[in-house]
Amino acid sequence: MSIEVKDIAAVSEQQIRQLVDLFYDKVRADPELGPIFERVIQEQWEPHLRKMYDFWSSVMLTTGRYKGQPVAVHKRIEGLEIGLFDRWLALFGESCAELLDSETASLFWRKAVRIAESLKFALFYRPDRPWPPIGAP
Repeated sequence: MSIEVKDIAAVSEQQIRQLVDLFYDKVRADPELGPIFERVIQEQWEPHLRKMYDFWSSVMLTTGRYKGQPVAVHKRIEGLEIGLFDRWLALFGESCAELLDSETASLFWRKAVRIAESLKFALFYRPDRPWPPIGAP
């Protein structure tokens, strides 16, 4: 299902900022994700948040502000496991539900699921192994 222009009108830059901020507050407090993010981002949270505002603005509003390579960045993260994407999605879903009306939350959620699946596939798929990986949640 694609997002239509009328759906995009329901999303604002302010909502994107609030969602990103709430989500990353949850990530930083999370016992599984927090240590990984703290190790990778260290004291660079403001630049990371600005990049995520641009990322979600590009995803949801097609602004084209994000200029990055998420697969390459995630490939360099030591200790990143496929199951952590499910935790990421759970926290993202909680953040959407707390902050947004159900329709807008659903727009973000559908995009987040596609992004997580795309990253999992790019980072962990190997043609010589079963998919999804055995033992993955």
